[in-house]
Amino acid sequence: MYPFSIGVLLDSFRTDAATALEKARKLGVTGIQVYSTYGELAPENMDAAKRKEFLRLVRSHGLVISALCGDLGHGFADPAKNPELVEKSKRILDLAGDLETTVVTTHIGVVPGNPSCGAYKVMQEACGELAKYADARGAHFAVETGPETAAVLKAFLDSLGSRGVAVNLDPANLVMVAGDAPVAAVHTLKDYIVHTHAKDGRMMKGQDPAYVELPLGEGDVDFKNYLKALGEIGYRGYLTIEREVGDDPEKDIAKAADFLRGLIK
Repeated sequence: MYPFSIGVLLDSFRTDAATALEKARKLGVTGIQVYSTYGELAPENMDAAKRKEFLRLVRSHGLVISALCGDLGHGFADPAKNPELVEKSKRILDLAGDLETTVVTTHIGVVPGNPSCGAYKVMQEACGELAKYADARGAHFAVETGPETAAVLKAFLDSLGSRGVAVNLDPANLVMVAGDAPVAAVHTLKDYIVHTHAKDGRMMKGQDPAYVELPLGEGDVDFKNYLKALGEIGYRGYLTIEREVGDDPEKDIAKAADFLRGLIK
């Protein structure tokens, strides 16, 4: 029914890259996303030979890289930290090019609702620089949804005048944190969506913790209508399964892949 591909965030298997690649192959997904902010797959630890070897290994499993994860854990609201963070982000985008993907997902921090505040302008400057760098390479830094509503994020992206900084739409984060409806968010952010995460969850009002991640189909994301909305806006990319909790991630990932196949067939 829908021309989407199914992928998986490799780190969700919670094992080494080679073992995780084999698990992904056995599940029948076609794409992977990998963290590139630390460890063996960080840019500083991947010389030209290692980049070619990892790409060869991915291909040997019949897979492609849908995106890299370039979240450095700080956001871009601190002007003192931004020069280093921006340069590191650029190096991750360079790595993405060598690994034949055009998407680096990231978190930029919580976008303030007031465009006149100082943090908003600091984030604009950093993201504007990243957008120009990505534009020159036909690539995207994709902001993960969730910390703020889709409307606030869209207004911020519009202010950059570029799609070099775009959107990685995570429907679970929207319902768990922002209290936003994923279907409406798809239409609000339609001009910017270049990658998505397949994750589910629920906001737990008045409780601690304030939200819970759940296996696909067990949370508050209306996946049937969410995927319909993605189809309506012409999205043709990956639904990348992300599982951050749970005692048996491989079982949950397999269940998620089957759940998605049942909706897109």
